[in-house]
Amino acid sequence: MSPAVGPYSPVRRVGDWVVTSGQIGLGTDDSGAAGLVPGGTVAELRQALQNLAEVLAVEGATLPDVVKTTLFLVDMADFAAVNEVWVEFFTEHRPVRSAVAVAALPLGARAEVEAWAYAPVV
Repeated sequence: MSPAVGPYSPVRRVGDWVVTSGQIGLGTDDSGAAGLVPGGTVAELRQALQNLAEVLAVEGATLPDVVKTTLFLVDMADFAAVNEVWVEFFTEHRPVRSAVAVAALPLGARAEVEAWAYAPVV
């Protein structure tokens, strides 16, 4: 799981709900150094969604449990390409989503995604 880039929790469970902080395309290179993955918005979103799956797993949730997402994009011209990546991760189950254009994201990221998942405690 990628470390948080600020003083906040990456994921919290409240009863049957799991809420994540925004995930950006942080990954590690071959040397183990952390940073944004190369390749721009598409590569970053793909990594951010992998990171999202990892933080959900900490609280026993999965991507199919996701009910609501918010997607932050630095450039809305990337919207069509983002949708192509989105369906790679949300195949049969498609959560509701808001997409918002922003001026900037942490560490110079091009995309960020946060989520709410419903994952009853068993």
